[in-house]
Amino acid sequence: MLIHDWTRVDAGLFHAFHQGWISALSCALNTGGLPPEYFALIEQATRHPLLDFLDLSLPAGHIEPIGKAAQGFAVAAVPPRARLVRRAEDWTYVRKADRITVRDQYGKVVAVVEIASPGNKSSNNELRTFVEKTSNLIAQGVHLLVIDLFPPSKRDPQGIHKAIWDEYVEEYFELPADQRLTLAAYDARPPPVAYVEPVAVGQPLPNMPLFLRPEFYVPAPLEDTYRTTWDDFYPAALKGLLETTG
Repeated sequence: MLIHDWTRVDAGLFHAFHQGWISALSCALNTGGLPPEYFALIEQATRHPLLDFLDLSLPAGHIEPIGKAAQGFAVAAVPPRARLVRRAEDWTYVRKADRITVRDQYGKVVAVVEIASPGNKSSNNELRTFVEKTSNLIAQGVHLLVIDLFPPSKRDPQGIHKAIWDEYVEEYFELPADQRLTLAAYDARPPPVAYVEPVAVGQPLPNMPLFLRPEFYVPAPLEDTYRTTWDDFYPAALKGLLETTG
């Protein structure tokens, strides 16, 4: 299955494909792709670390007002007066994106699969958040697989791997001029080891190692699950935007 040029469509269409691909990959891992003592779960990516935390939110009506309430306005009825209005559309899909966590028989997270979206590079803050989140996982001993089917931005001129790896060691790394997309697998064993595969639009999508413990991995079936997701992807008219040339 050849990699499509996802820069040709908006972030919402890639988000729809992203969610389907995550589901297909998780299913493939749980139906023979993982040893029996491991299982994969789809979880919503958040800014919180992979730790239990207490939900201290209060139900509506339990928040006491402070002082006199000011009159508010609905934006649709009374738009704020400003010369320019900009919406961070890509940012919205970052908050909705899912990732895969692989856990052992005791429920401990041993690996995470992240599929990068345009929103992860849409601002310095979003890129920094993604880099800190992924590099912290490695530092905690969690193995990582990052799939980035988008070319480098001005914020990550040599791709997402270079941005992540700089958190550990700043060394020379340059993506090939004709392969600007990145697949990167990280064995978190101290010291961390990175397995990087540059790819390009129009090339086959290779499988990548998904480490479950130091120096032990299973092949992540990226190509088969990408193909399955693409075959089931809809609507056909939007699908055609990625199949046409020129």
